[in-house]
Amino acid sequence: MNVGVIGLGRMGKIHLKNLMQAITHANVVAVADPVYPEEQFRKEYGDLLFVKDVIELITSPDVDAIIIATPTSTHAALVEQCIDNDKSVFCEKPLDLSLEITKTLLQKAENLGVPLMIGFNRRFDRDFMEARKAVSEGKIGNPQIVKITNRDPSLPSIEFVKTSGGMFMDFTIHDFDMARYMMDKEVVEVYAKGLVFFDEEMAKVGDVDTALTTLTFADGTYAVLDNSRKAVFGYDQRLEIFGDKGMIQVENNLANRNVLYNENGIHQALPLNSFTQRYIDSYCKEMEAFIGALLNKTPVPIKNEDIIMATLLAYAAKKSMDEQRPVKIAEMK
Repeated sequence: MNVGVIGLGRMGKIHLKNLMQAITHANVVAVADPVYPEEQFRKEYGDLLFVKDVIELITSPDVDAIIIATPTSTHAALVEQCIDNDKSVFCEKPLDLSLEITKTLLQKAENLGVPLMIGFNRRFDRDFMEARKAVSEGKIGNPQIVKITNRDPSLPSIEFVKTSGGMFMDFTIHDFDMARYMMDKEVVEVYAKGLVFFDEEMAKVGDVDTALTTLTFADGTYAVLDNSRKAVFGYDQRLEIFGDKGMIQVENNLANRNVLYNENGIHQALPLNSFTQRYIDSYCKEMEAFIGALLNKTPVPIKNEDIIMATLLAYAAKKSMDEQRPVKIAEMK
């Protein structure tokens, strides 16, 4: 499977490394980035074909599949060009900040038979997969509440926030997807609140750095999503699912597993400090799943409905926060 990568930011480099070193059935034939220094690229990747013009890569007859890891504002146009050129495409989330454009592109890809997958990598995290397996096997009975804690270790730049879609579309969107994935139920109501605690510049661009969202599922069960842009102790990623016959928890991944006991107390390492550390294996697993689906001619593992619902829930949460009221999903459709 000949693959091209567009974008050499953090995610682009992660995907490129996995494709070149870990995924045996993928053959990276070209990389495109209009702003990455070619001299730097040569130092890092040698003679691998590098182009500044993304259209040159998208239209190349030597490329079967394309990975898009560019700024959010460019996703939709690049994805559509890939679809028009019959290139299977993996794109980082979100597909677009517009729900209508998201739906249109997903439908277009489906109509033309072009595989399109959006990167919800946490579905491929080993610990989360084991938690979902335990729930689906009935080990905790009927799941009643899922609590998801998702906190970054440091604030993003305001320039990033301006174009990212904000807290719910850029950040909590992972948690919207995980809540549906873990509970295997549909959300009927969203109630979100948000505040600025750390950086008043966030408020000036219409965003928040701290949010709490409650999702109500069709059967009356709940998800509680706890988000912060700044946790001083590290990348805080925890999950708990409570059922009528038990509970399962996923705790933070720590820098090491040592526990020191002495006269001053009991001491452990802090959580890992970034998503590139905590979820590094999941990025490889999701790319393996994408390439595997293409080779086996099976549907990609992230369904259109998953993408649409995560985007829809982000919109509903923003509306709920702005209007200070619960929002029914029926209002949004």
